[in-house]
Amino acid sequence: MKIGIIGAGNIGGNLTRRLTALGHDVSVANSRGPETLAALADETGATPVRAEDAARGAEVVVVTVPLKAVPDLPAGLFDGAAEGVAVIDTGNYYPQRDGRIAGIEDEGLTESRWTEGRLGHPVIKAFNGTYAQDILDRPRPAGAPDRMALPVAGDDAAAKARVRALIDELGFDTVDTGGLDDSWRQQPDTPVYGLRASAAEVTEALAKASPDRPAGFRG
Repeated sequence: MKIGIIGAGNIGGNLTRRLTALGHDVSVANSRGPETLAALADETGATPVRAEDAARGAEVVVVTVPLKAVPDLPAGLFDGAAEGVAVIDTGNYYPQRDGRIAGIEDEGLTESRWTEGRLGHPVIKAFNGTYAQDILDRPRPAGAPDRMALPVAGDDAAAKARVRALIDELGFDTVDTGGLDDSWRQQPDTPVYGLRASAAEVTEALAKASPDRPAGFRG
C-alpha cells in the first residue's frame, strides 16, 4: 500500500522502519521539512516529503504529532489521498505539554474525537499506548502465544478493518474498542495504556477502564 506518515518521532520513525521493511510505499513528513529526514530516508527507503504532500495518493495516513500541533497541520490535508483513506491517530492529550484543551476537558470529547474535528476527517485511534520500541522488537507471527494485542477504536468500519489488517501484518493482534466515543478506554492512565498483553487480557483491561479523566491528565 501507499502509506503517509506525518510525524517522524519515535512512533512515526519506527512505523516507517517496519512498514518499508514490509514492502509498503511510505512517504514521511515532519514539522521541520524533508531535508531533515535524509537519514531516515537513507535507512528505510521512505520518501521524505512536506506535510501537505504526505497523504497524496495514500490509502493509509498515520498522524503521529503532539495534540497541540494538530491544529497547525495544513488545511485540506487529505484532499489528494486515495478514496476511502484510513487515517490513524496515535495521539494522546498531555496537558503539561499540549496546554489545556477545552473541547476535551469541558465538552468531554475523547482525545481522538477532538483530533478528528481538527483534521476534518474520520480517524482510527491506534498505537497511542504502544511503546515505540515494541514496534521493532515485539512483532510475532499470528497465533504465537506471546503475541501482543493493540486496542483500536473508530467509527468507520471499513477504515478500521484496513487498520486492523495492517497491524496484523506488523505482527500484533488487535481488539476493537468500539467507536471514537468509546476510545476513552485506551487513553492515558487507563488499564490498557502501555499494556503488553494478549487479546484476552487487553479486552479485560478495557472493561476495567473508567470514563473519569484522571487528575494528572487535566490542565
